[in-house]
Amino acid sequence: MVWRWLYNSEFGLLNHMLGAVGLGPVNWISNPDIALISVAVVGIWSVIGYNMVLFLSGLQEIPGDYYEAAEIDGAGPVRQFLSITIPLISPTMFFVTTTRVIAAMQVFDVIYMMIDRTNPALPGTQSLVYLFYKYSFIESDQGYGSAIVVLLLLIIMVLTVIQNGMQKKWVNYN
Repeated sequence: MVWRWLYNSEFGLLNHMLGAVGLGPVNWISNPDIALISVAVVGIWSVIGYNMVLFLSGLQEIPGDYYEAAEIDGAGPVRQFLSITIPLISPTMFFVTTTRVIAAMQVFDVIYMMIDRTNPALPGTQSLVYLFYKYSFIESDQGYGSAIVVLLLLIIMVLTVIQNGMQKKWVNYN
């Protein structure tokens, strides 16, 4: 709800800041061209702290001896990052990527809270979970809603299998 206030086209903080620098107001959540980006910003903001904790814990697990040995061998900071940090943090990157793709396919709450049913940007911001809600609970068509959920399940399964297949090429479990 705070983001909805920030994005408000009449008295929102973002439009107030744009007005302070001489720019006109923007319809952040009612303009079909911008609404999807606005919802995505809220979604990214809401999970960035959790992902940072995961990455920081992954970075703390890298032994400092590797960097000392690389420095003795003459590797610079970029070579150390590419040859030590990236391979050793790849399991964390794989976990975060897999869980974020699954979560992105299941977005409902941000759309439901920010985009009103009468909003002209709603058709461009609907997710499969929102469509499930719409058909199952608003239009009382549980059969079609169930079909949407099965489709969502299949899409998530295919994407996860693809990610698991690709991880064998770039994830280093040393």
